Amino acid sequence: MVHASRHKWRALTLTGLAVVLSMTTWFSATAVLSELSRLWSLTPAESAWLTNGVQAGFVLGALASSVMSLADIWPMTRLMTASAVLAAVANAMLLLEPGVMGAIIARFVTGVALAGIYPPALKFIATWFVRGRGLAMGALVGALTLGSALPHLVRAFGATFPWQAVIAVSSAAAISAAIVFATTLREGPHAFARAHVDIRQIGAILRNRPVMLANLGYFGHMWELYAMWGWFLAYATAANASGMWPLDVSLLAFAVVAVGAPGCILAGALADRIGRCATTALAMAISGTCALLIGFMFDAPTWLFLTVALMWGLTIVADSAQFSAAVTELSEPTQVGAGLAFQMGVGFAITIFTIWLLPLVADALGGWRWSFLVLVPGPVIGLAAMLILRNQPEAARLAGGKR
Repeated sequence: MVHASRHKWRALTLTGLAVVLSMTTWFSATAVLSELSRLWSLTPAESAWLTNGVQAGFVLGALASSVMSLADIWPMTRLMTASAVLAAVANAMLLLEPGVMGAIIARFVTGVALAGIYPPALKFIATWFVRGRGLAMGALVGALTLGSALPHLVRAFGATFPWQAVIAVSSAAAISAAIVFATTLREGPHAFARAHVDIRQIGAILRNRPVMLANLGYFGHMWELYAMWGWFLAYATAANASGMWPLDVSLLAFAVVAVGAPGCILAGALADRIGRCATTALAMAISGTCALLIGFMFDAPTWLFLTVALMWGLTIVADSAQFSAAVTELSEPTQVGAGLAFQMGVGFAITIFTIWLLPLVADALGGWRWSFLVLVPGPVIGLAAMLILRNQPEAARLAGGKR
């Protein structure tokens, strides 16, 4: 028993490390967007697509994976290894300075590759954990969060470095992730049944009411998450127009995103104790309130702005893994991989719209101050969906009976 327990924590540690390393490619271009904008004379729409290209690629990759049940058919470690290599290569294409369209295509391919890492990694770690699955999957989403934040940290401490350094470091990290996936990981003792390609999988997912309620919670969560992550640096820069803050805005952006990593772990532990529905509802209530309040903090004392911003960063992603954990518990065993890929494919499709929408709202309002108000409906709808799911009889399958 002790031996098995040691193996599962080793698997979680190594998988988390590999996810952190590979996910540095997600926001690598966003972290150096100001330099790329000057280099290629980007319009606001083109700048947005350097972030949205990854989202769009992830959506296509995740939905294609869901239809073809890739994570239910292929060995997950091989799928993640190949995807990490592809992410590294596509990300490194920016070093060739391919111009606007070439850069957007490279970001799109990066997103496709990351769809072969993140959803399979969640299913992979579920093969190691039944008890404590919420905590384990929370740790993985925390790894994604930390990996997404790291380019901002590289930018903050390497302000005098050329933008190419940020891209090169993130591609090297993804190659390191591929090595970890390929050489150190194997599936756990609680493997799910293998499946075959069947396009009717999507219909079965859509007809599963409890799964779709968990998905609706996730969709509301995603309405808020990536738009905040993608544009917080611009928002903070506008709020600090006078340059009076005692810390660099890139460092603040890193902190706001990265603080979500411990938030994911705390929420995972809480979900295993009080239930997934209760935990996600609580997180969305707090993050939605922060989205409502942040505009009032725009010209408030620095400490007050930072308090709300960091609380938002802590809670906005904290619940993310619990929606995925719910899918692994509510889906048929042969549909777990397809169900996770479907959830994320649609969820990330929503992020494309909100990432595109937010700067337009800021422009229409004459500034960033009140732009984040458009994110508030997401957590409100998600919270309602999870409270409805909590009252469904199938919710007894969540977290060992903890709703």
